[in-house]
Amino acid sequence: MLRFAAPEDVSAMLAIYAPYVLHTTATFEYAPPEEGEFLRRFRTVTEQFPWLVWEKDGVILGYAYASTPYTREAYAWCAEPTVYLRPEARGRGIAKALYDALEEILRRQGYCVLYALVCDENENSLRFHEKQGYRPAAHFPRCGFKFGRWIGLYWMEKRLDSVESPSARPIPWCEVMQNAEIFPDILDTLSLS
Repeated sequence: MLRFAAPEDVSAMLAIYAPYVLHTTATFEYAPPEEGEFLRRFRTVTEQFPWLVWEKDGVILGYAYASTPYTREAYAWCAEPTVYLRPEARGRGIAKALYDALEEILRRQGYCVLYALVCDENENSLRFHEKQGYRPAAHFPRCGFKFGRWIGLYWMEKRLDSVESPSARPIPWCEVMQNAEIFPDILDTLSLS
């Protein structure tokens, strides 16, 4: 059910994402990206970060990935996880499973701090992130304008590692996964297999 996303999944993932853009404030984009742009984003993200999908009976029910929240070098140990689900997949533990696996891979890559950006009117996402161990780090009231109204944003933070001084920069996810036993080990640890 849980696997790494591939370029062939882009259409299905974009079909999940587009309604969030068009009908919610979960993302501050106004229009869904074209498939070519979404594929470009996928390829850029997966150079460094994992992108996971949850699939059942050949249907992708949700996906999660991480990206860089900041570009300056001193932020190299920070990552921003994101998850999107089909409506019928909500409330079934899929988002938690995707996040748990994603966070474990990020930890093994060497990431120390995760930031989730959650709009302040999205109470379900706020509760989800709190249950996952994220805590509000900052609140930016009325910083985004969508659907004719101002919307605030929470930056939520989770510490994966409290190391005083990292010994190396995070490595690309594919280097972590080179060992064929790593992913089944992650799944076993998370009781997902």
